[in-house]
Amino acid sequence: MYKLKSNYMPQGDQPQAIDDLLNGLKKNDRFQTLLGVTGSGKTYTMANVIEKSGRPALIMSPNKILAVQLYREFKEFFPENRVEFFVSYYDYYQPEAYIPGRDIYIEKDADINEVLEKMRLSTLKSVLTRRDVVVIASVSAIYASGDPRDFQGINLYFKKGESLPRREIMEKLTKMQYTRKEDESSGGVFRFKGEVLEVFPPYEDYGIRIEFFDEEVQSIKTFDLLNRKTIESIDKVTLYPAKEYVTTEEKIRTAAEKIKADLADRIENFKSQGKLLEAQRIEQRTSQDIEFLEVLGHCKGIENYSRYFDGRLPGDPAWSLLDYFEKDFITFIDESHIAIPQIRAMWRGDYARKKNLVDYGFRLPSAFDNRPLKFEEFLQKTNQLIMVSATPGPFEYEVSQNIAEQIIRPTGLTDPRVEVKATEGQIDSFVDELSHVVKRGERSLAVVLTKKDAEMLSEHLNLIGIKATYLHSELDTMERNEVVRKLRTGEVNVVVGINLLREGLDLPEVSLVAIMDADREGFLRSETTLIQTIGRAARNVNGKVLLYADKITPAMEKAISETNRRRAKQIEYNTQNNITPKTIIKELPQEDIFAPFKEEMAPDKYILEAAKGTNAEDYMALLEEEMLKAASELRYEDAARLRDEMNKARKKYNIK
Repeated sequence: MYKLKSNYMPQGDQPQAIDDLLNGLKKNDRFQTLLGVTGSGKTYTMANVIEKSGRPALIMSPNKILAVQLYREFKEFFPENRVEFFVSYYDYYQPEAYIPGRDIYIEKDADINEVLEKMRLSTLKSVLTRRDVVVIASVSAIYASGDPRDFQGINLYFKKGESLPRREIMEKLTKMQYTRKEDESSGGVFRFKGEVLEVFPPYEDYGIRIEFFDEEVQSIKTFDLLNRKTIESIDKVTLYPAKEYVTTEEKIRTAAEKIKADLADRIENFKSQGKLLEAQRIEQRTSQDIEFLEVLGHCKGIENYSRYFDGRLPGDPAWSLLDYFEKDFITFIDESHIAIPQIRAMWRGDYARKKNLVDYGFRLPSAFDNRPLKFEEFLQKTNQLIMVSATPGPFEYEVSQNIAEQIIRPTGLTDPRVEVKATEGQIDSFVDELSHVVKRGERSLAVVLTKKDAEMLSEHLNLIGIKATYLHSELDTMERNEVVRKLRTGEVNVVVGINLLREGLDLPEVSLVAIMDADREGFLRSETTLIQTIGRAARNVNGKVLLYADKITPAMEKAISETNRRRAKQIEYNTQNNITPKTIIKELPQEDIFAPFKEEMAPDKYILEAAKGTNAEDYMALLEEEMLKAASELRYEDAARLRDEMNKARKKYNIK
């Protein structure tokens, strides 16, 4: 079913890892882990498992940047199959919130990226209609989506020789949220001219032209949007909805009645507590929403009423992308050490965000049910899970029935040599090591603890004639990409930062990584972060890492031990197979691969302030959600700041 295209065959311990994972799938192992080091070809291993299993696959990534890279790679691996992309379609998203202490209501504000919205619709259609489909998704996959029964059931089918009344066609297209426009060819539009119907599905890159004789379908053709030339003639076609959220008129009527009944109960509840302002507020706001629903079929914030349309009971999980797949699909969780804690935190943070809205009469309690899946629900809706990471977390080790190791790099490159040096004179020591790197025409990374340290060290290096720049969270996406480009081209020799994992890009020119104050225990010097940072020097044959520390912390000891274990295994393999390691040669990208995907803005400061009006546990939940989101996006400076705020709150509220 799948046709994997590649210029090379599985090498090193890839064949063993592929066999182990396939055997685990055949044995119906519920949880497996692929422990693969940087540069070992984990993506290629996943592609082989997908091809040989012949089952639909969902690959979840903790953030958009990494998801884009996976999408590009899998499109190359499976050019003849469907590879889809499903992430949040917001360029900017400000959630609805209320701050009781200041009596400030913040209305939901969002900018939708039409490209991403189109890709989401294409994903839903492909998952419902094909088995040879690979979906690359962010944690958006666990958030509420439309009912798959409605998306699949509300469609329009045309076949040559069959008849359909014109009025019925237009009514059905309107219910499917297509718009009639005679002078436009954008997605989600249709036009009827004489006996020719042209439809522009938002999930396709072409138009569909259907010619009639009276009411009988005479021909069906797809055509190019630009020059309007026919691509192919077909005998039948099914049109799917133009929007992710669609529903029937009957469901709207039923939902409106249920909302009215719950509104009456809520008004009575507020009045019984003497909360007359809240009673008036919820009556006014919800009555207006009901009126819009009954007249237009939708209203602003319609997602807060989703369970009424779905027929769900309070507390039931919402429909999500996972419900669109066939039962035997495989789920891969890439960078699982980040993604799994992120998935765990989503529901509680969402609840904390909405509690003030419900308590103060801005929303009915049904708003709680428009939510991401709880972790337990996520596990129930998935079939078999394969978690992928160079540094698996506690969950992976606890539940995995099989851990497939992929330590060998086909290139022969080893993990870098790791040396521990005293912190006294660490800058002078680094400069001395750096001089050798510069002479070889290679690059270096330096990891410090604060933004001020990054700027000061960068300035110092420039003053002594070493071209350096800094990289931290105050730089926007374009500026960070420019810093990485300058490093790769040699315009700068060194990049200094607090966290240099965020870009998620290969840097084969880097042969030296220096971690200052490596014995400062905490978020930025954990075992996982150290191993990941050490891996930055694993793309170069001269890879070397300097840990400046006055003591060996448990995190350092584990990171060094694991790095040495992997290094020894690779050296043994190289010796047995007569392999001489060579630095990876990677061409500079000719385009910005992230250009179509603007960076989502961080949550407004008001959201955290709004949470302070709730109880301590809800405030902690929201802090945890934002911390894990920052970590998933590799914004470790922001994650550390939020972690410190959590620690302060924990002490203040005496939470263990």
